[in-house]
Amino acid sequence: MAVIYVDADACPVKAEVETVATRRKTPVKMVANGGLRPSPNPLIEMVYVDDGPDVADIWIAERAGPGDIVITSDIPLAARAVEAGALVLKPNGERLTATNVGNALAMRDLAADLRAADPFRQGGGKGFTKADRSRFLDALERALR
Repeated sequence: MAVIYVDADACPVKAEVETVATRRKTPVKMVANGGLRPSPNPLIEMVYVDDGPDVADIWIAERAGPGDIVITSDIPLAARAVEAGALVLKPNGERLTATNVGNALAMRDLAADLRAADPFRQGGGKGFTKADRSRFLDALERALR
């Protein structure tokens, strides 16, 4: 049976994942460094990992595989999950695949280089919208069909 792994620390669609997973009777592992309340939903397992860079990402990458779904904005985690055969969705509903995850990694690295070259550069990221939430719900429903 498929498992949904959620990189939960900064995930804006945790409630949506729980709603869809409950409707589809799919188990979910919400992986975080802490600070998230456990869900009373028996399908939702809270997995608390140690503090540290990428600890939650490593935990998910070591377990996700074919048939599983990974919800993350973290591109290196997405690349590892895609390589392992999991389906990857960003919180805005965008699907990352073997075809586009390399480009996403390159864009991430370029953005990091631009930020490093100009320490006064501010923000630049788009806010999370209702349309993003709606696209995510649709993408997760399609993925679980």
